[in-house]
Amino acid sequence: MSPLIVLGNEKIIDSEDVPQVDNSDRAEKLFWIFRSKLEWDDGERRITTYKLIKALFFSVWRDILLSTLFAFVYTVSCYVAPYLMDTFVQYLNGQRQYSNQGVVLVTTFFVAKLVECQARRNWYFRLQKAGIGMRSVLVSMIYEKGLTLPCYSKQGHTSGEIINLMTVDAERISAFSWYMHDPWILVLQISLALLILYRSLGLGSIAAFAATFLVMLGNIPLAKLEEKFQGNLMESKDNRMKKTSEALLNMRILKLQGWEMKFLHKILDLRGIEAGWLKKFVYNSAAISSVLWAAPSFVSATAFGACMLLKIPLESGKIIAALATFRILQTPIYKLPDTISMIVQTKVSLDRIATFLCLDDLQQDGMERLPSGSSKMDVEVSNGAFSWDDSSPIPTLKDIRFKIPHGMNIAICGTVGSGKSSLLSSILGEVPKISGNLKVCGRKAYIAQSPWIQSGKVEENILFGKPMQREWYQRVLEACSLNKDLEVFPFRDQTVIGERGINLSGGQKQRIQIARALYQDADIYLFDDPFSAVDAHTGSHLFKEVLLGLLRNKTVIYVTHQLEFLPEADLILVMKDGRITQAGKYNEILESGTDFMELVGAHTDALAAVDSYEKGSASAQSTTSKESKVSNDEEKQEEDLPSPKGQLVQEEEREKGKVGFTVYQKYMKLAYGGALVPIILVVQILFQVLNIGSNYWMAWVTPVSKDVKPLVSGSTLILVYVFLATASSFCILVRAMLSAMTGFKIATELFNQMHFRIFRASMSFFDATPIGRILNRASTDQSAVDLRLPSQFSNLAIAAVNILGIIGVMGQVAWQVLIVFIPVIAACTWYRQYYISAARELARLSGISRSPLVQHFSETLSGITTIRSFDQEPRFRTDIMRLNDCYSRLRFHAISAMEWLCFRLDLLSTVAFALSLVILVSVPEGVINPSFAGLAVTYALNLNSLQATLIWTLCDLENKMISVERMLQYIDIPSEPSLVIESTRPEKSWPCRGEITICNLQVRYGPHLPMVLRGLTCTFRGGLKTGIVGRTGCGKSTLIQTLFRIVEPAAGEIRIDGINILTIGLHDLRSRLSIIPQEPTMFEGTVRSNLDPLEEYADDQIWEALDKCQLGDEIRKKELKLDSPVSENGQNWSVGQRQLVCLGRVLLKRSKVLILDEATASVDTATDTLIQETLRQHFSGCTVITIAHRISSVIDSDMVLLLDQGLIEEHDSPARLLEDKSSSFSKLVAEYTASSDSRFKRSSMKTN
Repeated sequence: MSPLIVLGNEKIIDSEDVPQVDNSDRAEKLFWIFRSKLEWDDGERRITTYKLIKALFFSVWRDILLSTLFAFVYTVSCYVAPYLMDTFVQYLNGQRQYSNQGVVLVTTFFVAKLVECQARRNWYFRLQKAGIGMRSVLVSMIYEKGLTLPCYSKQGHTSGEIINLMTVDAERISAFSWYMHDPWILVLQISLALLILYRSLGLGSIAAFAATFLVMLGNIPLAKLEEKFQGNLMESKDNRMKKTSEALLNMRILKLQGWEMKFLHKILDLRGIEAGWLKKFVYNSAAISSVLWAAPSFVSATAFGACMLLKIPLESGKIIAALATFRILQTPIYKLPDTISMIVQTKVSLDRIATFLCLDDLQQDGMERLPSGSSKMDVEVSNGAFSWDDSSPIPTLKDIRFKIPHGMNIAICGTVGSGKSSLLSSILGEVPKISGNLKVCGRKAYIAQSPWIQSGKVEENILFGKPMQREWYQRVLEACSLNKDLEVFPFRDQTVIGERGINLSGGQKQRIQIARALYQDADIYLFDDPFSAVDAHTGSHLFKEVLLGLLRNKTVIYVTHQLEFLPEADLILVMKDGRITQAGKYNEILESGTDFMELVGAHTDALAAVDSYEKGSASAQSTTSKESKVSNDEEKQEEDLPSPKGQLVQEEEREKGKVGFTVYQKYMKLAYGGALVPIILVVQILFQVLNIGSNYWMAWVTPVSKDVKPLVSGSTLILVYVFLATASSFCILVRAMLSAMTGFKIATELFNQMHFRIFRASMSFFDATPIGRILNRASTDQSAVDLRLPSQFSNLAIAAVNILGIIGVMGQVAWQVLIVFIPVIAACTWYRQYYISAARELARLSGISRSPLVQHFSETLSGITTIRSFDQEPRFRTDIMRLNDCYSRLRFHAISAMEWLCFRLDLLSTVAFALSLVILVSVPEGVINPSFAGLAVTYALNLNSLQATLIWTLCDLENKMISVERMLQYIDIPSEPSLVIESTRPEKSWPCRGEITICNLQVRYGPHLPMVLRGLTCTFRGGLKTGIVGRTGCGKSTLIQTLFRIVEPAAGEIRIDGINILTIGLHDLRSRLSIIPQEPTMFEGTVRSNLDPLEEYADDQIWEALDKCQLGDEIRKKELKLDSPVSENGQNWSVGQRQLVCLGRVLLKRSKVLILDEATASVDTATDTLIQETLRQHFSGCTVITIAHRISSVIDSDMVLLLDQGLIEEHDSPARLLEDKSSSFSKLVAEYTASSDSRFKRSSMKTN
């Protein structure tokens, strides 16, 4: 350790400076030992808490056994001094048994102390090492389980809860290693103590034993309460984390809808429930600790009282030996409340982990996997029935039968909710099979409907674990038309993508996802509606280059709502209500059934609408072959990406140097302005004075030997002692309650302030901050503030006051002792200063290294289907092991640094103790009162452990205060403008016309970034429908975001009905506008809470809205109607249904201004037409602004606005723009009809 600590004094330590963990302690090695010992495969896979403990023991048994040995040696060596104390007092009183007895006594004391200090340091070090190993094993095990959990099994355990198991429960089991040996050590210590007491007090020791036993018994009901409170506290924490994680994931939607404060209040309500349990928990802990702190006084009073009654003579030597024994016994009894609380918390955590590990795994026998090329059929299903929910009487998919030979191109179509995505999932083996057979031959690649992108470089996302083959990589980029996007990115394919692809547009995410699948060069490709997030031109390019190009010899199964892609398919499966109702080639099924006719009819009508506008488009079509511009997949434009100066997602911020005094100051002031802190200190000092006073009284009044007459009667002796002991116990109760009250108040204040600032932060904060970082503060750091910090501050005050008391007592007996203490204290202080710079940075680094672990874990859970479909579990397992080792390495060295310091401090205080004894032995007889000298030595016996406790607590406190420092960072993040400005509140009826006037609008995403909108001036007339079109990066989304003030303009203004939107509050603005966003979002809860989170509407109005958006019948079929459950992220609803729920929200709100951002991307053409019809009907007098990829969605608009590079290129009615064949809009329409028409014409020519 020394080289690292020396380095810490020369520079600020970074992760690279810290050595690697030893091979035997690597996560992977420990994990496999753990797996082999878990008796994992016992048929039903019942993992009990006992099996878990056994496997944990065997994974780190060597450290546990060594620490047991050291703990035993330590405990025995502790009792050498009390055993010899009576002899020492008699020696000072002049009763010498042999020459050099003083030297022998001092040497024995010194050697015992040395052994004690060595044994304790080794014991603690080994135990903490074992704790790190156990945590590492549990994290790996929980992750492993996460990899095998079926999507439906997770519905009982949300990602937030599973992450909590990893961040809170595994961490707690690791912390338990400190307390592991305490129960048996307590038994050993009580036994040794009773032996010494029997030697000193005879039968009086039996009363001491009875009193000790009573104290233990008294704690049992309190400990049971503690277990109950702890269990409920963890459960309520899970619920809060679940809600927090959901709100953070969907913050953009919450801001657009103006719902963020409602969701904050929901989280605060959940925190209120949690705080209720926390309050009970901390007050109960305070009660336990005050009982146990009063225990030594109670036990000694009982023992001395019993001696008086039994007429056992009390001499000061024996009393001091007894007091020394009680003082040593004090430590384990003081630790008992912590130990009980820790055992309780650990049991709760172990039970939770065991329950999680017992969940069902993904069905392994549901699918027969065959190696590539071993069968003519790539996919074969016969009489298949599959269901997401085992308990449901109606399976999700039924009567499924088809065979797909190698190289076939299969399309799946059908209306929203007909089971298309479920069919793909069943081929992947994600949906449990109820009956039938399913065979899949070869490697699979899957493109999900909602893109899953990992945070990391673009290149890493595409390679996805495979080695780089530059030529193939370039072909894939070309086919997915990603080269143009990469040119825009600041670091091309080395650009770091934010969490969940936050700095990419929807189309870019989709194309990167397709590129990832292509690069894998699999045998079977499963596409789930991959073209919905891209425009017509890009869609046809991808279809041509990917499905008909690179994959022409592969088996491709694709779900699509764009019917222009169907004529090329070798086989089309039409789905309805979980069945395949038609199967065949395009023309065959066109003639044979109604379901497909309905879909095609809707599509033809949409095309006809475009055609009717576009007379004589033939001339324009000839230009399309020359057109090969950048794809127009919409969304956040290039400017939304990070500037060339740096990546969007930066390294996590880390304070440098010592935790500033202001952090402590702010922390203390959070509770009643810090008023209680001095009171707590005064009460603690009073306790110490009374405690020392009671022991002084006993030493002063009792005679040194039998032949000396006592100063007072026995009853007076005991009464005064009991009075002093009772008063000191009362002080302890007051101190414990005040500490609990202060800690609770501070935790509540910190939580409320941090969450308020996070929810009021601007969207740019969420774009640049991975959610793992915020969740880390809301869970791990909040836990430290809730439970650990208040007790650490108390322990600090107790240890500091205690040490001052001891030095006072020793100085009063022999002032010469102070000469020894001054240099020793100076040396200790210097050592602490020398050590702290390295230790502090190690603690900070280990805190930061936890975030990537949490982030990787949450990313894995959200992309589990993709990971499994590519068979990438081994690689992800290796990643988590690597991150685990990184955290263990930093944590291990932080702990080793602490032991490095404590060992040196222990040695110093042992030397000080020995020198003090030498001084006491050397003083001529009669100068010092032997009783007081003996008392001073009993206090000094505890000096090194107290000093170590003080330094350890100081350092641990500073490390824990980093949690407060990290939370305070988030209390200082800048907020958005005011939600409501009373002086400029618009009238209730605003906007009544919906006229939007934009004047010289200039927008950029950051002070140093280029302008995205460069001086837009236009008017959207009230009541008209405007379509916004343009290529990628032209600023369409930026315009919409500026309208909602998600991004604030740099110059210019926007007026709605004459009111400048920059002058009113954000809630007044956002609540009066409506938006159907591109990615449909549902929140965990019920159908009702999803449509009306603010609870503003009656059930009748909600039903009316559901009927209008075509979901009424679907929900009436469900048993719970409006209270039907919606799982995390709406996973139990199809994407199309989620989109319809978003439409329902808009219909309820009835705003005068409606924005559709790619609102119908995830639905089939028939549903799209229905939505358009609904909007026309119910928003006829409203201003509707549409961003769309399907030209049919904007062709019937009153006006079209075409943007190009942040400027308006064209703004006119579609008819006028189409008359001018050279207009950019004409060319866009020509591209769309060319790609759609040509396929339909080709298929009709085949039939003719």
